[in-house]
Amino acid sequence: MKIFQSQGAGLFAISDLFQVVQNMGWQYTGFRIWYEIQRRTGILKLRFPVNPPGKKMVTLEEWRTIPVNFFFSDQFLESNFEERHPDYRALSKRVEAIHQNRFLYFGSKWFTVPDWLTNPQNGFQYDVTKHWTEIPDFSRKAGDIKYVWEKSRFTFLYDLIRYDHHFGRDQSETVFLQIESWIDHNPVNCGPNWRCSQEITIRVLNWTFALQYYKKSSALNDELLSKILNSIYQQMRHVAENIHFSRIAIRNNHALTEALGLYLIGLLYPFFDESGNWKRNGKKWFAEEIAYQVYDDGTFLQFSMNYHRVLVQLLTWAIQLADLNHESWNEVVYDRARKSLKFLQTCQDTKTGWLPNYGNNDGALFFPLTDCHFRDFRPQLLALATVLEEKCNYGNGPWKEESVWLNLNPDTIEDKTLREDFQISTFLKGGYYVLRDHYTITFLRCGSYQNRPFQSDNLHLDIWVDGENILRDAGSYQYNTDQKWTNYFSGTASHNTVILGDHDQMRKGKRFIWYDWIKKGEGNWKEENDATVFDG
Repeated sequence: MKIFQSQGAGLFAISDLFQVVQNMGWQYTGFRIWYEIQRRTGILKLRFPVNPPGKKMVTLEEWRTIPVNFFFSDQFLESNFEERHPDYRALSKRVEAIHQNRFLYFGSKWFTVPDWLTNPQNGFQYDVTKHWTEIPDFSRKAGDIKYVWEKSRFTFLYDLIRYDHHFGRDQSETVFLQIESWIDHNPVNCGPNWRCSQEITIRVLNWTFALQYYKKSSALNDELLSKILNSIYQQMRHVAENIHFSRIAIRNNHALTEALGLYLIGLLYPFFDESGNWKRNGKKWFAEEIAYQVYDDGTFLQFSMNYHRVLVQLLTWAIQLADLNHESWNEVVYDRARKSLKFLQTCQDTKTGWLPNYGNNDGALFFPLTDCHFRDFRPQLLALATVLEEKCNYGNGPWKEESVWLNLNPDTIEDKTLREDFQISTFLKGGYYVLRDHYTITFLRCGSYQNRPFQSDNLHLDIWVDGENILRDAGSYQYNTDQKWTNYFSGTASHNTVILGDHDQMRKGKRFIWYDWIKKGEGNWKEENDATVFDG
C-alpha cells in the first residue's frame, strides 16, 4: 500500500514509513505530506501566481549610487592578471563558442543550445505554459532536468566578463541579451527553470555579478534595468516563499544557497519591499544551516567533495561581502569555515590541487573565475583561506585569479612553511581517515550516519601516488533517469570496499532515500612494528 509521494522521490510504502520517521523525524515526514497535499490540490499554484504585475523600480542613476559595496569598484578595472597567467586561449575559445550558442556543460561536454527549454542531450523541449509544480524532476521522456538547468545558471557569464577584462573587448551587449532572452522565454513561475529554488538563487547571484561589472555600461538603460530588477525580485520572492522546503525536506547545500541568496539580495538590493526581511532571515538561516550541516570536525553532511566546494564558495561570498559592507556573522560561520578548509586541504593532492572524486559530483561550480581544471580546488580554497586570513602554500599560479576578482589579496598571507613528510589525520564526526607522506595519500571513509546518507560506501579506499589517483571513487554527475546507473553510482558496487554478493551495505529506497542506515562505523590508525595500520 502506498502512502504519499514526495517531490521527485517517488512513493513510500507504509512498511517503510516507520524508518522514514525514525531516520528523518516527524517534522520532515509531516512537511513532506503537507507539501504533497498542497501540490496535488493546487494550493501551491495559488501561492506562486503566474506573471504577477511588474513593480516600479529605482532609476538607473539611483541604482548606481546606492551605498552598498560589491567585490570590485571602478579601480578594479585597472588591475592586471597577465603577469600571473598570460595564456587565455582556452577562455577565448569558450567565448567564441558562446557567441555560437555552444556551451560547456558540467565542465566536461559541449552542446549547441539556442534556447532555455530544450534538453540538449535528447532534444526534449519543456512546456513553458505549465506551472512549475507540474514539471517533474524525474522523467524518462524528459531526461535529466539538470541539462536544462545548466545553461540557465548563467555561469557562462563569468567567461564573458573575464574575456572582456583580459582582452578589452566589451561583452555587455551579449550579457544583457542573454539575460533579457531568459526573462522573455521563462514567464514567472512557469516551466522547468522555476522548478528549483537553488537554481533560481544561483542565477540571480550570477546576474548580480554581471550587473555590478557592467554597472556603468552604456548598454544598460532604465527600461532594461527595470526589467532585470523585476525578474530578480520575482525570483527571490519565489525563493523566500519556498525556502522551508529546502530547510526541512532537503537540508543540504540547497538550503545554504537559498538562505545566503536571501541575505545577499536583501543586502545589495535594499529598495525591494521585502529586502529587510530577506536579509535578516537569510542571515539567521545561513548561520543555522552552517552549524547544522558542517560538523565540528569540518566535514560536511553531504559526504561529497564537490558539494563541499559549493559550500566553500558560498562561505567566501558570505564573509567577504558582509565584511565589505561592515557586517559580520555569528562566530560559528567563521569556525566551520576554518575547519572546512583544514579538512579539504588535508585530503588535497598538492601536485594537482585535486581531491578524491568522492561522493555526488554533478559538475557544480557556481562561480568559475579561473581557467583552472574543474577538479582543481586551489582557486576556491585559496580564496576562502585569504578571506579568513589563514596561511596557504599553493605558490603562484592561475588559481589566484578568483581571489583577485573577489577583492582579496592572497599574496599577503602566503605560507612559506613546508607540509610535514608524514601526517595522519582523523575526522571522527564525518568518518574520514587520511594518511599522507611525501608522495602518497591514503583516504578512507568509515563512519555512521546521523544525517541522510547519499551513497552506500563504508570502507571506501582512495590511493594517490605522485599526483595520480590510483584507486579512486567512481563519482557521479547526473540525476540518472536509468535506475540501474542510479543504483550503481550511489551503491556499494562503484566503490573500493567490501560487498557481499550484489547487496548494498544499506537498503536502497526511491531515488535519494536509503533505509537501514549504518549506525555503527568506527576506525583508528595504529602503529605496528614499522607499519601504520588502519583498523575499521
